Amino acid sequence: MDAPARYILVVAHTGRQDSLEAGVQVCTQLIAAGVVPVLSEDERRDVLAANPSFDDVAVLGVDVQPNELELVIVLGGDGTILRAAELIRGCSAPLLGINLGHVGFLAESERDDLALAVARGLAKDYEVEERMTLSARVKLGKEVVYESWALNEATVEKASRERMLEVVIEVDGRPMSSFGCDGVVMSTPTGSTAYSFSAGGPVVWPGVAALLLVPLSAHALFARPLVVDADSSLAVELLDRTGGAGILWCDGRRAFDLPPGARVVVRRSPIPVRLARLHPGPFTDRLVHKFNLPVTGWRGPADRD
Repeated sequence: MDAPARYILVVAHTGRQDSLEAGVQVCTQLIAAGVVPVLSEDERRDVLAANPSFDDVAVLGVDVQPNELELVIVLGGDGTILRAAELIRGCSAPLLGINLGHVGFLAESERDDLALAVARGLAKDYEVEERMTLSARVKLGKEVVYESWALNEATVEKASRERMLEVVIEVDGRPMSSFGCDGVVMSTPTGSTAYSFSAGGPVVWPGVAALLLVPLSAHALFARPLVVDADSSLAVELLDRTGGAGILWCDGRRAFDLPPGARVVVRRSPIPVRLARLHPGPFTDRLVHKFNLPVTGWRGPADRD
């Protein structure tokens, strides 16, 4: 009896030559191992144009459904990983990121290790790490008018450059503060090294169960970043009196226009993102490596036992 087919999704930014070449290399390695590469329709067209000899490349959502995938190999930076997470939202296949970008905090390996990383993916030689995500809902009065999710952050931003937002922020159903600002970032620990970090928020280790709220350029005496329990709820209300509209961005990918009076509620989502880890280790080491932090002169603990 034939073994069931194995399907691995390859996600690459095929508009870039280095990503396209990496995509062709990965598909070649998967086919040689008897595994069916799966691509989006657009990326399949680009890969076949670069290598017409491929005859066993499936299309996601047409030939293969997301819940049939064993693994997702992502070629690019964190933006490409966020896109891959969107493609397979709610499925159990973990994401194995190969960094072709810059910092690449979510990626597991670098381009130089591509063939080895794919070989370990094929051998299922990895650990799976679950990262919490956010659910975001927009309400007008009692009506929910929009729902989405985020791995990094949900951000309420001003729609007009000339006019700041007037908001009230809320934690666990209670008002916390009101101020004018450019926006408010509500983040997971994973997102603490993304937009939240550039806005002055703290770095939170991924294993910490918490939500972050970071105001953007707030005109207020008290507008400090907040870290709350992961089971808390965060809300941002756009005040009617200013007439200012806003925009909700989820991971910088999904947007919704917010009229005055809109209320954005963010909570922990029950659906995590699963990352395939080839090199499990302290997050401190990843932080030092990705940000090139100076640690010269460190002697370590006197007693290493």
